[in-house]
Amino acid sequence: MEKLVITGGTPLKGEVTISGAKNAAVAILPATLLVDGICKINNLPNISDVKIYCEILEALGAKITWNGKNEITIDTRNITTTEAPLDLTSKFRASYYIIGALLGRKGSVAVGMPGGCKLGARPIDQHIKGFEALGAEVETTQGKIVAKANKLVGNSIYMDITSVGATINIMLAAVLAKGTTIIDNAAKEPHIVDVANFLNTMGADIRGAGTDTIKIIGKKKLKGNANYSVVPDQIEAGTFMVAAVASKGDIILKNCITKHLECITAKILEVGGQIEDYGDSIRVFCTKRPTKANIKTLPYPGFPTDMQSQMGVLLSIADGTSVISESIWESRFQYTDELKKMGANIIANGKTAIFEGVKELIGSPVYAPDLRAAAALVVAGIIAKGKTEIYNLEYLDRGYENLEEKFRNLGAKIERVTE
Repeated sequence: MEKLVITGGTPLKGEVTISGAKNAAVAILPATLLVDGICKINNLPNISDVKIYCEILEALGAKITWNGKNEITIDTRNITTTEAPLDLTSKFRASYYIIGALLGRKGSVAVGMPGGCKLGARPIDQHIKGFEALGAEVETTQGKIVAKANKLVGNSIYMDITSVGATINIMLAAVLAKGTTIIDNAAKEPHIVDVANFLNTMGADIRGAGTDTIKIIGKKKLKGNANYSVVPDQIEAGTFMVAAVASKGDIILKNCITKHLECITAKILEVGGQIEDYGDSIRVFCTKRPTKANIKTLPYPGFPTDMQSQMGVLLSIADGTSVISESIWESRFQYTDELKKMGANIIANGKTAIFEGVKELIGSPVYAPDLRAAAALVVAGIIAKGKTEIYNLEYLDRGYENLEEKFRNLGAKIERVTE
């Protein structure tokens, strides 16, 4: 068993380069199935979710060549099956993008029910509603989702709730459909825009990504032979921003889009952090104990649910009483039990948690309950007094590239060891 051992108490200082966005990469990779050709993708984060997705694509018949640790060439001209391997798709949530992509390209698909972090109920009814509106027949049977369509036809689809996954999946299915598809009440996250940009580079006609109405004019075929670079990771950048303030440090984040960080920047400033925005990089620093703040997670451009646990660590040592309201997932406060082992004073009930700030956290053995909580506990260990041991590192490796190395380069005393 691997664990991270962190000796806390060191302010983080220096520069860090942000990797490609995990949430964009795991949607762009299945989107390549719509391309009858070869494409090159760079700035891919070297994380386990990306590696598993490549295994799934190879099992479907794609040919993948790694040109370096962050770049691949992928040839999807000869897809040999439309049934994705159950043992791989069950490992993470984003495997459901295979449905939209193969439904669009081949008219049929069978994918195991998606896995991933246990954050409460995570239905895919909006995905299914969209596929059926385009003319597909969808059923869930024996732990699989099976979808078929003689021919997908564009339609107007209203999303009952704003769903990132459903927005992307419907977009994938509609790209090669006959006619025009309009998605109303679409999600607006940066990685949705990135997927649309990738597909447009390959010859798709997607308009309005990043707004609440997306229009897709179906094409007969997408071409390959194009290079595409994955957008920088908004959540990784936010994690380092929080770490800078929580540790009373001074960090320059390179390779980031500061426009995507505005929802996080606002809260960093509210708790007493300072920021210098350079456009494609940002400096975050703090010299005093952070102050209280109230947070409600919302779809973009609101405060992201994927930053909630990291911000919870910061508020656990803030001066005063803070409240976090989680409006996306019902079980996102599991990490608070681990923070309480470190001396935090938190009362979590349902989708609300009250943080009574303590002056310091104390190192302790803790167990990551999900991907983002794993990163949050790393930040907690860095600012805690004494030694912290973090277990369940498979969550961390799913979404962050070389996180401990990046923190070590900023001065953190952190190492990965095997028990």
